Amino acid sequence: MANIIRTKVVELNAIPAMAYKIKLKQGGSGIKIHRTDKEEFIFTEINKRSGEVPPDIYTADFPEEAFEEAVELLIGMPYSARGKVKIGVSDAVDTCEIEVPEDEAPGTHSDPGANAVDSDEFISIVGMYSDVSGKINYQLMNKQFIQFASKNKTVSKMIGENASESEILLHIVKNRAAYLAGKKDNLSDEETLALIDAIEEIDPRSAFKELKLHLRRMSR
Repeated sequence: MANIIRTKVVELNAIPAMAYKIKLKQGGSGIKIHRTDKEEFIFTEINKRSGEVPPDIYTADFPEEAFEEAVELLIGMPYSARGKVKIGVSDAVDTCEIEVPEDEAPGTHSDPGANAVDSDEFISIVGMYSDVSGKINYQLMNKQFIQFASKNKTVSKMIGENASESEILLHIVKNRAAYLAGKKDNLSDEETLALIDAIEEIDPRSAFKELKLHLRRMSR
């Protein structure tokens, strides 16, 4: 049986339902809401920039307030390989979901997003910065990444050479991920980009917001 790359399941109060966020094969993330009083579920992608769902998805069974609650509860919840959610007959896996065969070792999956979530680096970042509720404390993560950026000679050199914000962010995350995972070797650029995507998809509004603002101030 395969696992699905998703967050923990949360219970909604707006309607009798459970919700969780999934990482999509084509990139980005989406929310699935399963009714617990009837055999119905709904799925929608999340806007990468706003972190919101499209308004045309709302129905009588899945109203706006249910999606608002789901988005709020799932902000900051990290991904991991988890078993399928089985509520009524809605245990089928959609074609958009990432399945990870249980006999595959970390780093050997065909999907880069699955490799990122299953990596020691992602697990170490989640473990380091998750609060008691299981959500990632982005304020603390940004604070420590900013401290590193402020003292790192390579970051200063890159800023002096007018490197792009994305290039500097890549260097910072690559370095910090290896450090937190206790590894001497850094991830490749491609692996680090997949790691950044996985972190940013958890909360598109806040993931590296403070760090990016700091880098812009350093570049002035």
